[in-house]
Amino acid sequence: MSKTTILLIDDDDSLRRVTEFTLQEAGHSVLCAASGEEGLQRFAAEEPTIVITDIQMPGLSGYDVLRQVKAQRPETIVIVITAFATVEKAVEAMKLGAFDYLTKPFSRDQLRLCVERALTVAGLKAENQRLRETLQDRCDFSRLVGNSAPMREVFEIVRRVAASEATVLISGESGTGKELVARALHHGSERHEGPFVAVNCAALPSELLESELFGVKRGAFTGAIKDRQGKFELADGGTLFLDEIGELPIELQPKLLRALQEREIEPLGGSSRKVDVRLVAATNRDLEGAMQQGRFREDLYYRLAVILLDLPSLRERRDDIPLLIRHFLLRHGGEQLTLDPAALRRLCAYDWPGNVRELENAVERMVLLRRGDTISVADLPAKIVGMSGNGRGERVLNLPDDGYSLESIEKEAVLEALARCHNNQTKAAAFLRIPRHTLLYRMEKFGLHKEKP
Repeated sequence: MSKTTILLIDDDDSLRRVTEFTLQEAGHSVLCAASGEEGLQRFAAEEPTIVITDIQMPGLSGYDVLRQVKAQRPETIVIVITAFATVEKAVEAMKLGAFDYLTKPFSRDQLRLCVERALTVAGLKAENQRLRETLQDRCDFSRLVGNSAPMREVFEIVRRVAASEATVLISGESGTGKELVARALHHGSERHEGPFVAVNCAALPSELLESELFGVKRGAFTGAIKDRQGKFELADGGTLFLDEIGELPIELQPKLLRALQEREIEPLGGSSRKVDVRLVAATNRDLEGAMQQGRFREDLYYRLAVILLDLPSLRERRDDIPLLIRHFLLRHGGEQLTLDPAALRRLCAYDWPGNVRELENAVERMVLLRRGDTISVADLPAKIVGMSGNGRGERVLNLPDDGYSLESIEKEAVLEALARCHNNQTKAAAFLRIPRHTLLYRMEKFGLHKEKP
């Protein structure tokens, strides 16, 4: 048996010496204290694995010691000694967190056996904690790029809940990486060797979704010529990811709720069967609003949202945009390319309504259509060049370092206003916050009255 530190607290000198000798003979390191006060001091200084304490002592009782030990280090195993073998005292000690109790007088074999059981439990707890930490460290964040505060919070939540069996509801705008987070949860769980099955509820017609999820037996309906497993069965022993859960038809929601609560499914035309699946769902819709409108069941929502994880949009974590650009440049063969500072400013100022997915598409386009080894403003998509500002105090213009004509800026502004207002001059003037005659003068000045912008 490996050497373990045990703290023995007892005011009976003779019993303390005999117990100490028995424990040392079994190969343990023993710390002794004659009172509760002394015992707590030694506990704080030495941090023993096991505490054995008498119940009846002058000053602090064994119950007081038990309470304070558990408050300071809950994982510590405490065994209590009592001369009064009553059920009430045993129950009280167990309620306070005691592992076991010994009744005076106890034999040396009883003491050794009790300590061995305690060490077995302590070893199992330590191994379980080690496995959980290993699982948390194994979460795959390789495709989730970001170092901003919102993303660090997401990573922390994923690490903490991955090893659990809790159902997770991921909310966020389209393109924020909800499936990547679901895969990280699966990869960091004890189910990581099992299947990860993804279903987009919005991509399937409602009349096919039930058979797709729960399976179908041959002959259940016209065209069902053979048995077919549903996604729940395919994900057995692993994780089922239901994307766009807000699109699930209301009439199908009770069946999903039953599958979650009972871990049991019923294929179309077949009998019920048990499944072992962890569910992760995602939505870009307001499910609470859908509940109020009667389009989403309240009981299903709260069953899904045991853990609610909200992914930030890209405009809420602009600090991550340079990291993401570099990541996508490497992915799409642009590792040797450089990015002009003016182009980077434009990219960081853009709101990215399509989020990370839109950014990746833009980077891939820039790599393919670039004019040289440096990506400049001219290589950016037109909508980014024309909409680099968002009217919230950020810069509207990102001028090139070598300067730009004020007259050209003025002409571009007039053209942009006319285009947005479908060539309605009154609306364009209001958009530019100038009188209509001033706009007509500018159009005359730049020769725009002769042709439609």
